Amino acid sequence: MPKHEIIEDALLKIFAGINQLKEALPSKEFTIDGRLVGDIGEAIVQRDYDIKLYEGLAKDYDGETPCGKKVQIKATFKDPLTFKKISDYYIGIKIFENGQYEEIFNGPGSVIAEHYMHRKGFGKELLSFPNKKLKELSEKVYSESRISKKV
Repeated sequence: MPKHEIIEDALLKIFAGINQLKEALPSKEFTIDGRLVGDIGEAIVQRDYDIKLYEGLAKDYDGETPCGKKVQIKATFKDPLTFKKISDYYIGIKIFENGQYEEIFNGPGSVIAEHYMHRKGFGKELLSFPNKKLKELSEKVYSESRISKKV
């Protein structure tokens, strides 16, 4: 089975399980978040972009480009994406329950930093930023300043 079908199939199964849990205990949300979402996002980005992920957990960065630039990957099933460390590149995606995703931001981390540097805790704390604004910032990034998708 191709990698994109594996990820899509696995997500359908995860969400079917979440829906079963919600039926059994409707007072609970059973949200998908945290580490699992990050790992799914990294798997999708590595599959589709010209990036090599680091083995295990690496502090502040998730992988690098073929030329050695550091990349931070963030993923969400909701609205905001998080940002802390100014990386050479930042890729943020919104994943949907069917395994499809939308690229929210692809470009130098400095683009986000320039816009949000004034925010309290910037660079020291993990902060959330609206997908809509990150998408607007990403639209201003020149194609040569983005991580290319695999052909």
